[in-house]
Amino acid sequence: QVRLVESGGGLVQPGGSLRLSCAASGFIFSSYDMSWYRQAPGKERELVADITRTGGSTSYADFVKGRFTISRDNAKNTLYLQMNNLKPEDTAVYYCKRQYFWGQGTQVTVSS
Repeated sequence: QVRLVESGGGLVQPGGSLRLSCAASGFIFSSYDMSWYRQAPGKERELVADITRTGGSTSYADFVKGRFTISRDNAKNTLYLQMNNLKPEDTAVYYCKRQYFWGQGTQVTVSS
């Protein structure tokens, strides 16, 4: 069955960096576009970034452009999100998504 497992979240100070990973299994990873979403407390889940199946094209929400980078390693069946210059408003649970399937999420907290 489709399984998506996020990792790499944690507590970081403003201006810091984190790299999230999403390990995929149960499907042919290289055949699917993938996305990162996030959900902050009391807010709706929102799209952060997505990437095509080959990694040749990416897109980003305006609020992360220039700070976050989505990438993938199809040989390792893994999706990544490099997050730099983190801000308190980036605090949220981050999820990876493939079509209708979601991971369990990883918490990112940006605080001094």
